[in-house]
Amino acid sequence: MTSPRFGVWAPVYGNHGARDHPADAPDAGYRRNRDLLVRAEQAGFDSTLLAQHVIHPSNVEDDVLETWSTLAALAEATSRIELIGAIKPLLLNPLVFAKLAGNIADISDGRLAINVVSGWFLPELEALGLDAADHDDRYDYTRKWLETVLDLWTGKQVDIAGRGGRPALIRPTPDPAPPVYFGGESEPARVLAARHADVFFINGRLLPETIDLIDDLQARPRDRAPLRFGLSAFVIARDTEADALAELEYLQALVDAERRPEISSGTDPNTQMYKVLAGASRVGSNGGTLAGLVGSYSQVIERIEAFHNAGIELFMLQFQPLEAELDRFADNIIRHFR
Repeated sequence: MTSPRFGVWAPVYGNHGARDHPADAPDAGYRRNRDLLVRAEQAGFDSTLLAQHVIHPSNVEDDVLETWSTLAALAEATSRIELIGAIKPLLLNPLVFAKLAGNIADISDGRLAINVVSGWFLPELEALGLDAADHDDRYDYTRKWLETVLDLWTGKQVDIAGRGGRPALIRPTPDPAPPVYFGGESEPARVLAARHADVFFINGRLLPETIDLIDDLQARPRDRAPLRFGLSAFVIARDTEADALAELEYLQALVDAERRPEISSGTDPNTQMYKVLAGASRVGSNGGTLAGLVGSYSQVIERIEAFHNAGIELFMLQFQPLEAELDRFADNIIRHFR
């Protein structure tokens, strides 16, 4: 079995965890993101994920970095790290996106991947003047949109409008086509991932629940290479378990003291992720510390190995304070696996 790969969530929202952390100001600027990812690449990280919002989901007055123009710049600023860009199909015409992403794939010399997200933050969709379709209808649109993009990347001519008019096409086509990452807790998300994704992203959860989800996805019909798996997790690793738990308690107190509007208002009530996470205390987004990567260095290594043996290929990680903890993880965890 190959070694696990490690990625870092780019701070396009400013930070993950407590927004008012005294040593981790919520800077969502391009230069911070660029410098962090150059640093991560040099430290041995293999991948990064840039989430996509045009309006900040925690506080509309806070800064949020635009994803796809940033990816084009990062393609030049980095040389090795995988660049995963989140895309919400409702935000971009599939022909425009297929051309845009294909160009960035070329700039990055084939290091681009896409993370397809149906969209759950309703105020953002409403502010854009978009019809916030029902949860399952968004997934149906996402499926058709993704199939169109994939067809365009293979060089096909596609009647996007469905009116029998001039077909759409892109030239040149990306070679290879960017891999497709997909996540989601709902049944429509799992069906779509089994059909079209290359990698399924799992929100942070304990090992037995992760294994159940992997088993479910692997049992679904598929006519292509086996589905691979990634896990989102917030890491707190220290010399001793006691030190790690004390840091968790400190971060949790900061998080609990904050008001997070996206949990109480802007989230689509049918979004399965928040149903699964409801009532669970955690630090970080997308499950965060629920994955259990909190403990001594040896404990975190042991838990990563267990997840990897269960089928997790890529660990997409969050830290706080970001820069310092990224270095700590590289020095004490990545070094072990390399």
